[in-house]
Amino acid sequence: MAKSEEPVTIKKYANRRLYNTGTSTYVTLEDLANMVKLGEDFVVFDAKSGEEITRSVLTQIIFEQENKEGGQNLLPVTFLRQLIRFYGDSMQMLVPRYLEVSIDSLTREQTKLREQMTHAFGVGPFAPLEEQVRSNMEMFERTFAMFRAPFALGQTGVPVPDTDKTVARPETDMDELKKQLDEMQKKIDRLSDKPA
Repeated sequence: MAKSEEPVTIKKYANRRLYNTGTSTYVTLEDLANMVKLGEDFVVFDAKSGEEITRSVLTQIIFEQENKEGGQNLLPVTFLRQLIRFYGDSMQMLVPRYLEVSIDSLTREQTKLREQMTHAFGVGPFAPLEEQVRSNMEMFERTFAMFRAPFALGQTGVPVPDTDKTVARPETDMDELKKQLDEMQKKIDRLSDKPA
């Protein structure tokens, strides 16, 4: 990320339009959010009064991001409630520094965290799920092939070639099942022939 020495100046006009003096174009809050994500520094001034309003514009960007439909909310309700409670409290002066230190620490650790997630879960966080789905599909295909095997003889009596190599000797398995069924039937017959 190449950062310029001086932050870009953004002017906010009465009609709420934002003007990027660096590119001489009007920008949106979404454009400013992308600049932040790219590490581009900027300051925002009210075009009429000249007052710096960067904090309120950044807060507005956060508000917009939090309210995006289908977006991810980063600020839990409990955090927001506690933050509001700190306004006017004796601890208020400590909160900004604490939040700065905390976010700096998270920023430094994010690369290590991502590497650990990748190492623990594979290529992405959904790799284990994808592997499980693939494994289930293979098992389903093998099971289906086993049930298909008894009916593999066509109407002509000629065996239909089985392309699934994972099913070993389906006819032998079926013969074994028939043999076991015959033995069970014989036992039942013998039990029913015994006098009460």
